[in-house]
Amino acid sequence: MKSFFDKNYQTPVWFKEKNLSRRRFLKSAAGASTITALPSFALSAKELKTLKQLTKTDPWLTLDATLMHLLPASTSASSSGPSAKDIKALAYLHQVMTVQPTEQDEKEFILKGVGWLNGFSQSQKNKAFVALTFDKKESVLRGISKSRAGENWLTTLLAYVFEAMLAPPAYGGNPNGVGWQWLEHKAGFPLPEAGQRYFELPPRARAKNEIAIQEIATAQTNVNQGNNNIARVSSKTSQAVKRTRKA
Repeated sequence: MKSFFDKNYQTPVWFKEKNLSRRRFLKSAAGASTITALPSFALSAKELKTLKQLTKTDPWLTLDATLMHLLPASTSASSSGPSAKDIKALAYLHQVMTVQPTEQDEKEFILKGVGWLNGFSQSQKNKAFVALTFDKKESVLRGISKSRAGENWLTTLLAYVFEAMLAPPAYGGNPNGVGWQWLEHKAGFPLPEAGQRYFELPPRARAKNEIAIQEIATAQTNVNQGNNNIARVSSKTSQAVKRTRKA
């Protein structure tokens, strides 16, 4: 492929599977309680220095600009919320690309998309994407979104923006739970720290965790079925009492 508009492009399997898992993740992250206390987390000085250097050149320069456009700083005091910078979306994406067990095909797609985006930007606006005004960036992104590959690329980045806002801070984004506080979401405790993240757990621990999740889901299903049975019995009992009274 040489651009987002290659007619031979087909949505890859990893993209379809990841979208399904993300839907489950976002559903499980739903909540409505305000956070009262959160552990602090910050990138190490070495990580901050690395990111600062990386954002001076591509692909991270363009990725940073794209993430900031997808979740820009709020211009309205009445609807203020964190931006991609506030939730450290780029730091989260950097960890996804360099630390987490992300499929190589997905990483290559994200990186190639930077070149395709700048190529389209040059052809349409005679400038690299980062050099454009906000309105022209919007025009370029809307332009690539008309292709399947472009839509998938933007969907992938936008999904990581949401993950950066919702994931525990140990994964690189959501510093001090800023995303949770904005959404009034109450996270589960205890929160994982570096060394305790899902991809750092030994296989046996991961298997036990998956079994525990399945057992919880089964127990909840049994409870729901039990409640339904109780409701049916209660209904039948009420009907029987009514018939007895009539008799």
